[in-house]
Amino acid sequence: MPRHVTPSVAAELLDRHRLRAGRRYGQHFLVDPNTVARIVRLADVSPDETILEVGPGLGSLTVALASAARRVVAVELDETVADALREVLDDANNVDLIVADALHADLPALVGGTARLVANLPYNVATPVLMRVLDDSPQISGGLVMVQRELGERWTASPGTRAYGAVTLHVSYYADAAIVGDVPKSVFMPPPKVASVLVSFRRHARPPVDVDDPILFVRFVHKAFAHRRKTLRNSLAAAGFPVSVLEDALNTTGIDARARPEEIDLETFADLYRRL
Repeated sequence: MPRHVTPSVAAELLDRHRLRAGRRYGQHFLVDPNTVARIVRLADVSPDETILEVGPGLGSLTVALASAARRVVAVELDETVADALREVLDDANNVDLIVADALHADLPALVGGTARLVANLPYNVATPVLMRVLDDSPQISGGLVMVQRELGERWTASPGTRAYGAVTLHVSYYADAAIVGDVPKSVFMPPPKVASVLVSFRRHARPPVDVDDPILFVRFVHKAFAHRRKTLRNSLAAAGFPVSVLEDALNTTGIDARARPEEIDLETFADLYRRL
């Protein structure tokens, strides 16, 4: 029978498997049953769905997801952690444990159909994982992830705020995202140095702006933010766009030549992209 991972169980597993949280993997193991239950509740996991979990660690969330969902696909990078996780899962026959790098694994093939992402994402790869899910896995319709507060604020920021940037626009092109809760440091082993939040996201049925190529549009946005202290005009000029063409496009779009990228919303970026 699967084990609930309390702090004492986690300490025993770490000791017996000679494990230490690895800084290079951004590992902070979730060990609080109340937080686990809260995540499953906020994610509104249903018994007929498949859940993708990236970075299951010692399995505290995995066990709860397995009890609530039809199937869980847990992708763990660290083979030594996976050994401990297998012990925790025991005879849970609706969990597929995959030892792989989620940044390179074929996620659509692993989930095999419609799924959602519910995970305590490793801090050092949280944004690349979410971007890969949004870019390459359209059958993942949304989910709930736990990340450090700084990342959550970047993903969900409004134009004109300090946290607003290319990643914000990248997320908002594909999905609605919102911070739905705070998570104290004390629920992790070892406790991280930064605060965490829960971010809910839901993929758009269709993107809110019309562009000919989503990949090229996202690249364009990232180029615009490559020099945050520069104006939008100067950032795009540095990216290789002719100044005369830029000035004409900015004027036609109604963007002040002195405007900075962080002042521009998604719809205006899409308009500028189309004109350039």
